[in-house]
Amino acid sequence: MQRLNPRDERGAVAIVIALVMVVLLGFAAIAVDVSAMWAEKRQLQNGADAGALAIAQDCAKKACGSPSATAQDYATLNRTVGDPHASILELTSSKVKVKVEDPHENWFAQVIGGGPDKRISATAVAKWGNPSKGGTFPLTFSYCAWQQQTGGLESTTEQIIHLSKHTGSDCTGPSGNALPGGFGWVDPNDGSCEESSVIDGWYSSSTGNTPPSGCSASDFDALIGQTILVPVFDQDTGTGGNGKYHIYGYAAFTFTGYYFSGTYKGTRICSGNDRCISGYFTRYVDLNEVLELGPGPDLGASIITLSD
Repeated sequence: MQRLNPRDERGAVAIVIALVMVVLLGFAAIAVDVSAMWAEKRQLQNGADAGALAIAQDCAKKACGSPSATAQDYATLNRTVGDPHASILELTSSKVKVKVEDPHENWFAQVIGGGPDKRISATAVAKWGNPSKGGTFPLTFSYCAWQQQTGGLESTTEQIIHLSKHTGSDCTGPSGNALPGGFGWVDPNDGSCEESSVIDGWYSSSTGNTPPSGCSASDFDALIGQTILVPVFDQDTGTGGNGKYHIYGYAAFTFTGYYFSGTYKGTRICSGNDRCISGYFTRYVDLNEVLELGPGPDLGASIITLSD
């Protein structure tokens, strides 16, 4: 009977352990490299997203500038190591597609004979356009009166814009109001001072020359200095409580003051019995997901969104 030498057994175990260690180190190398690739991919994606949104914001303001330079700047800002390269794959009047890529060095895999370096990349698409739906100021103006009072929707000079009966324009009927019994106020959402409207939709008039019951003076005070969306209508129908306004689009307006009746006095910016708001137009870009991107006239308000 052959007897085993303990030293031979120890040698065999050592060989097995060495082989197992190679396999374990291989898995560890792969895990480290995959983790590093994932982290790098995330940074490149952040850079692509930021670049696409920045370009969309510029273009929504009618000032695209140098999209390639913008994409490269944001790719570099969002990268902690390496030398990412950004490129514009597509640029239209309402969409941009950005690609960011960078060579990735496999730190450990190459030591054990693993694969070569890989080129990691990420892409992002951003779209921009005019809002078709969203929460807005519960006061609407006719497109005709809005144009006559402001001299155009592109003006950036502070304006005083009068409510329907006090516009002094030739856009209204004999009563002085576009809609008899209505001064431009619309019924806001349940108990609030914000109206949810949609382009081409009809919205009920809130009768009288005072704000709807859901609004308080503090609601208007809080809006001073803020950019608001003012619904502009192009048609109206009915009278009084049965009246409705047809929403044409949304004007981006930086709200600087108001003067209404009763307790809603704000600052005396118009005289006599006039009711008015003051402010100026702006190129306003919003990332608020409450607003919806869709077809609509360009009255200064735009929204941007990341897309597939």
